[in-house]
Amino acid sequence: MPHLASMIAFALIALGMVLTPGPNMIYLVSRSISQGPVAGLISLGGVACGFVFYMLSAAFGITAFVLAVPFAYDALRLAGAAYLAWLAWNALKPGGRSAFHVRELPKDSTRRLFSMGLVTSLLNPKIAVLYLSLLPQFIDPAVGSVFTQSVIFGVVHIAVSLTFNSIFALTAGSVALFFTRRPSFALVQRWLMGTVLAGLAVRMAFEAQR
Repeated sequence: MPHLASMIAFALIALGMVLTPGPNMIYLVSRSISQGPVAGLISLGGVACGFVFYMLSAAFGITAFVLAVPFAYDALRLAGAAYLAWLAWNALKPGGRSAFHVRELPKDSTRRLFSMGLVTSLLNPKIAVLYLSLLPQFIDPAVGSVFTQSVIFGVVHIAVSLTFNSIFALTAGSVALFFTRRPSFALVQRWLMGTVLAGLAVRMAFEAQR
């Protein structure tokens, strides 16, 4: 069983990641704005299945592998740091857009909403970074099964992500209108998230192998 402090720290990182604009957030928000909150929640169901896939992949050996092979761990860690830095740049660069920038999309069926949410989640590098680069830093073989710890941290991430993504799906229209009328707030949101991402990138880049 992981230490409570480790679970809280991981939950905070998961929160920072979910609040940072990425493929999942942009897709969910766009769907909610163009097709309504129910469409956003259906899409979120597909996204959640993608989270479960990554969690089980980590639990059944990928995390244990990167812990056991220093080169694999370092390669994933540095790739993850580079990707986070790229996300930070996209948030901070001149002309960057908030995830709540209104985008019109054609209406999709329930099946397509769910499947596209799943595909978006599976192909989201940010989620891969979380499970393959960040999660191993919280696994401590001395406190118990790597499998159990991976599942627990995965459940923490999924709980945090579903909670806040549900809020985004339900309030996307109102938030988009708020940012449209107050562009300075959208700028603050982008700079705040970009700074958080940059900090995570630096932390990962200089994290020592266990």
